[in-house]
Parts: sequence; C-alpha cells; structure tokens
Amino acid sequence: MNKAIIGKKLGMTQIFSADGKVIPVTVVEAGPCPVVQIKTVGKDGYEAVKVGFGAADEKRVNKPDAGQFKKVGVAPLKVLKEFKFDDVSKYAVGQVITVETFVAGDKVDVVGLTKGHGFSGVIKRWNQHRLKMTHGVGPVHREVGSMGANSTPSRVFKNKHMPGQYGHERVTIQNLEVVKVDAARNVLLIKGAIPGPKGGIITVSNTVKSGK
Repeated sequence: MNKAIIGKKLGMTQIFSADGKVIPVTVVEAGPCPVVQIKTVGKDGYEAVKVGFGAADEKRVNKPDAGQFKKVGVAPLKVLKEFKFDDVSKYAVGQVITVETFVAGDKVDVVGLTKGHGFSGVIKRWNQHRLKMTHGVGPVHREVGSMGANSTPSRVFKNKHMPGQYGHERVTIQNLEVVKVDAARNVLLIKGAIPGPKGGIITVSNTVKSGK
C-alpha cells in the first residue's frame, strides 16, 4: 500500500467530461487525517501508521485514546485506523495526510460497511420467490419453504439460505477511478458507487490489482 486516507461518504452525483459524457460519481469527504502513532517492528512487532479522522467530543473519547491525542498534540478524533504502508519512514507523528495524496486518474480500492437492514426474511435477503397464493399454500407465503427430506439427511445443510442479519458487512470495491480531487473542500470524486449509506466511514487506498 502506497497511499490511503479515511473519509466519509456524502452521496452520489454526476459530472460531465470534456467530451460531454456523463460520469456518475460518489462524493467522499476525505481527510485531513493526522498521524497519531507510528508502529515499528521493534516495539509493536509490525510496521503501520495509525491515523485519525473526524473531530470528536472530548467527553466521548476513552482515556487511552485521550492520552495518546494529548501526547502528540492532536485534537480528539472520532475514527482511528491503521495503514500498513510500504514505506513507513515517510510518515511522522503529527503529520497530516490530506486529499492531495491522490490525483485524478488514480485507481483505488474503497472499503466500507454496507447499509444494514436488520433481521430480514429470505425474500429480501436472498431474492427468493414467495410461495403460491393458491391450492392450500399458507397461511404464510413468505417463509423459506422446504428444508429437505426428514429421513435423509435428517438435518438442514450448512449455508442454506435462511432468514437472518442482512447487510452491515465489510465490503471492498476494487479498481475504481478518482475523477477529481478538490483540495479546497477535502473532497474526492470517485467514479461509480461505493459501499455504505450516506455519512458512512470508508477508507480509500491505491488499488492492489492493476486494471486492464
């Protein structure tokens, strides 16, 4: 990983390219992200850069984090994440990672939590059909249906599509393109859709796979 930043999804819009084509983009408020800690092999067993994002109320920060913020002279932050950069030596405590790390045309991977839907049935969760509305079927028409024979195998197979928690999963979208970087507003315009609801926290990093 060469570069990465923490951001917040603001929503989607569209812009026009120089030749008049419409480009759907997701607007991401990215950074500024102060470096809070540099982790080293000698002290921590691995190399990483710990960064923060988003102003937080001092009363809502736990004591270990509050102590770390005070030690490095950084205002309390809401989100803390670690990035395993290829060259950790380029970063220092107190340094601020800004949206200018990226340029238009960069290929990036975006990681976020998908929108949560709570406990959902099989129709919503797995896109299954409802049961027949006639011929004695019912009174429930949105249930799972047959679970298999009761003699063999006398059990429900693992991974069968059933009701349960739907959404709120960590999802990575790879090889998206940065269309525009607005340094004045700390905004990235990324082509296409990214996971998560409006206001969701996401991370943007250079892509690990080169697109064709």
